[in-house]
Amino acid sequence: MTQPWEGAGFATRAIHVGQEPDPQTGAVIVPVYQTSTFAQSAVGEHRGWDYARSGNPTRDALEAALASLEGAAHGFAFASGLAGCDAVLRTLSPGDHVVLANDVYGGTYRQFARVHQPWGLQFTPVDLTDLDAVAAAWTPATRMLWVETPTNPLLTVLDIAALAGFAAERGARTVVDNTFATPYLQQPLALGADVVVHSTTKYLGGHSDVVGGAVITNDDALAERIAFLRNAIGGVPGPWDVWLTLRGVKTLAIRMRAHCDNARAVVAALQDCPTVREILYPGLASHPGADAATRQMRDFGGMVSFRMADEDAALKACARFRVFTLAESLGGVESLVEHPGRMTHLSVAGSPLEVPGDLVRLSVGIEDVDDLVADVRQAVS
Repeated sequence: MTQPWEGAGFATRAIHVGQEPDPQTGAVIVPVYQTSTFAQSAVGEHRGWDYARSGNPTRDALEAALASLEGAAHGFAFASGLAGCDAVLRTLSPGDHVVLANDVYGGTYRQFARVHQPWGLQFTPVDLTDLDAVAAAWTPATRMLWVETPTNPLLTVLDIAALAGFAAERGARTVVDNTFATPYLQQPLALGADVVVHSTTKYLGGHSDVVGGAVITNDDALAERIAFLRNAIGGVPGPWDVWLTLRGVKTLAIRMRAHCDNARAVVAALQDCPTVREILYPGLASHPGADAATRQMRDFGGMVSFRMADEDAALKACARFRVFTLAESLGGVESLVEHPGRMTHLSVAGSPLEVPGDLVRLSVGIEDVDDLVADVRQAVS
């Protein structure tokens, strides 16, 4: 981070780091450098960019902002969250072993099981709330601990500091998927993690209009390897996608406050609905991870899941929402509802990560809270 933003607050850095006015034109907003190549002053001499797969000034701005918000030295933007995850896993070798949360995002599990395991990577899904279970799953070949907190869609909260300390004692890296919490609510590197991954499609972009991902770290050697892999494999975002994400980052702090406030109101409404048999939300005192969430999160996020009497009741509830849109994804300004078992997590049906059929997941947006509460009540009552 460059002066004068050293020591500045989160929202200030989100708006300014990497985004100084353009020195040639004075443009306040970072330009979209829509180019595939850059002129060189002589053979092998350029201004820091030679080919857009290797680097782009618009992308540089986003990466500087994301690194600052996570308190990191290095940030890398990818074409999607899964492209970033793939690069991190490619830092391992065939025969290496990963311990991962047993309720990670379905796409993450699919990548482990159907892309990297056939290549030779071994993995074990484990209840990461239980350090004894983690220890039992650990092998001499374990090189990485893959943490997602809160998890998607069961909203399990994992103790990042405890897990990162456990892995570090055994010479393994800890990777944290921080998509649900965002760096505004939670900063895993400060808690001992080695790598943070994001689907920037979600809260960081914030407007459901772009797909992207990020990998962030303080490890210089690992950063060099990630940079090589991204360039060699080519999972880079285009400059327009990067610009849209950067625009979303500017309002992350104020949006997250609204998401969190609205989610609390939605949870209160769900508590009054007799048809709802369980609410999964880290802000509830009854949540098993409430203590960990209070320690490591600024607030409890905009994601809420709940369970109905059975799958049929869950499907009918999904169909009755009107303000909440029935759609996959999350983290946009608009509220979304989905049935994970038949939508986002269909890929893990029949696996150890299969999602209960009675589960409904809400991504609570920033609409007027009274409208959201009324919609919840009419849909699930």
